[in-house]
Amino acid sequence: MRYRNNLCGLPLIGHLDNDGSRTQIAFMETLFTLNNTVRDDPDIDAWLASEPAALFAIARHWFAVMRRCGNDVREAIHDGCPTACVSNAAFAYVNVYSAHVGIGFFTGAMLHDPTGLLQGSGKRMRHIKLKPDEAFDSAALEVLIRSAYQDVRARVHARGASA
Repeated sequence: MRYRNNLCGLPLIGHLDNDGSRTQIAFMETLFTLNNTVRDDPDIDAWLASEPAALFAIARHWFAVMRRCGNDVREAIHDGCPTACVSNAAFAYVNVYSAHVGIGFFTGAMLHDPTGLLQGSGKRMRHIKLKPDEAFDSAALEVLIRSAYQDVRARVHARGASA
């Protein structure tokens, strides 16, 4: 395999296909890690049971999708909201605001998003705003969550192989 740079200037192993999809890629960069990640944190379950019910039901559903991504998913409260990790490397979070639910991706700038759900212009992170009674492509969001998990999982394994 050869080394190339992506648009963010991060070194890659493997290559990007012409359509933007990844083939055999592991980005070599520092992962955002959290201490004290656990499986099925009861503090997160309590947070997800909060009010207003309509917003927290949305957050509960999508955090459950994050939890189901793999046996290596751990979680922690970070900056006051549930964060899903591969081992201790964060891949996504949910947060509830006054009128919407935010779902954020720690490597969102590197995710393939053909439906254009992701918002933001930061170097790495992207997010989605979900509002009750507002239609969105739930299948595409599920694909983004699983892609974020797989992306961070590949980075964790690459870091372990190079350590």
